[in-house]
Amino acid sequence: MNIAVLVKQVPDLVEELEVASDGKSLDPAALKWKLNEFDDHALEEALLLKEGAGAEVTAIAASGEEADKILYTALAKGATRAWKIAGVDEAGGNLALAKAVAAVLRQKPHDLILTGVQAADDRDGQLGPMVAALLGLPSVEVVTGITLAAGRATLHKEYAGGVMAELEVDLPAVLGVQAARQPPRYAPVSKVKQVQQSARIDTMAAGAEAAAAGFSVVEMTPPERGKGAEMLESVDELVKVLESKGVI
Repeated sequence: MNIAVLVKQVPDLVEELEVASDGKSLDPAALKWKLNEFDDHALEEALLLKEGAGAEVTAIAASGEEADKILYTALAKGATRAWKIAGVDEAGGNLALAKAVAAVLRQKPHDLILTGVQAADDRDGQLGPMVAALLGLPSVEVVTGITLAAGRATLHKEYAGGVMAELEVDLPAVLGVQAARQPPRYAPVSKVKQVQQSARIDTMAAGAEAAAAGFSVVEMTPPERGKGAEMLESVDELVKVLESKGVI
């Protein structure tokens, strides 16, 4: 059983963001990067399947800011191997990434492909379904638990309103993980550094079909600032404002 997990580095949105001088992107100097939360859950679910079913886990990421760090972290957590896809058109968004991933997985098929249900930066949620469509595989999103048996996966899927469903899907398949069965494990910095000295990240080519896919950003600007709030000191002042607006 071979499981591929697609992981992505996303900005850690804890500081005020600045638009770069080109007016079409964010200033990378103002960004800190981390592993996408939902991808971390997908990786954890894959590692649980590795421990329970003897599967091998391949962590896959597009080359980019701190991609190596994220892949080494996946190896430190227990992934069997790590692949970095070079040549992905970052401006092409998830469609370019999906085409690159599909091109690699056609050459090196896996029984199960896991993604996070969405990324924290774009909230797109379409990477998994696009990879599935390109590979001609079934796709199920918002998965919260996976068990494997006899070439099939039994899934727990969450619907709106807290409704849960149990589904069966034939393998190979692409699944978008909402949450793993347990919180993602922690990889100490010391273990990540140790893995960097001993493990290897294999580089794969994205292929020509991944070029010039998706969309382009025309302009990016900070939100416009308003005049600010007016602080009222008493209920009488509030009543006067409401009367002036014709509310009362």
